Amino acid sequence: MPTADVPSPDDRAAGVPSPEARSPGVPSPDPVALAARLRAAGCVFAEDEAALLLGATDDPDRLETMVVRRVAGEPLEQVLGWAEFCGLRVAVAPTVFVPRRRTEVLVREAVALAPARGAVVVDLCCGTGAVGLAVVSSLVDAVLVAVDVDPAAVQVARRNLDPVGGVALLGDVDAPLPSHLEGRVDVLTANAPYVPTDEVRLMPPEARDHEARVALDGGPDGLDVQRRVAAAAPRWLRPGGHLLVETSGRQAPATAAAMSAAGLVPWVVRDDEVGATVVIGRRDVPRPG
Repeated sequence: MPTADVPSPDDRAAGVPSPEARSPGVPSPDPVALAARLRAAGCVFAEDEAALLLGATDDPDRLETMVVRRVAGEPLEQVLGWAEFCGLRVAVAPTVFVPRRRTEVLVREAVALAPARGAVVVDLCCGTGAVGLAVVSSLVDAVLVAVDVDPAAVQVARRNLDPVGGVALLGDVDAPLPSHLEGRVDVLTANAPYVPTDEVRLMPPEARDHEARVALDGGPDGLDVQRRVAAAAPRWLRPGGHLLVETSGRQAPATAAAMSAAGLVPWVVRDDEVGATVVIGRRDVPRPG
């Protein structure tokens, strides 16, 4: 989920629509004209967005409805009904958290740590299910269970995960996980909310106004949910299994400390190109004797 750090270029920010952008009437199918309308609304990637909107429908009325939603500030992905993530087309719906490009680093690290065949993967705070979907799509015969507290997110996650045989459960953190997974999970991922409560208001309007608060607000210091995930992880991880949590650069030391307190061995992975920080914790294999 989003960081309180400066948003990356990937997180498109829309400004307040101008009067011109709000003007009624069916938009021209000309991509140049449509891009100009979107740019007037503050859309940074206007040409790309125009092409995607024009490609989504040949119905002028539906196109106008989509454009109106976009110039009003709704995330493009929610307007289109899908987002591209790790080369996959992931279903998205209004109010549901839109997967970010930086989260692909979490997926990359999870795939590298998971067994290539037969991995057991759990994705907590799953949102659309994009992280779990991308992980198991790179593995063979993987088992995937995802959890989210938001009913709208779980509904979308079920649509995304059904084709790969994944299961999406409704509930808080790890509460809905079946007991037969205890001590069997190879990789546990969590893109938990980590924006401090007082900083949610500083987020781009697309996120702040159009994604569920529960997907953004991580409590006073942003780490409330991460601490709960870290505390729960040892119950589910097999010896040698890994917990992976996206966080921000400034919060990484505290996230790592939460993993240490839970008995995991943590380290931090950073990718400056996309502004991503992932903290990984390993459940050690018990030593004989």
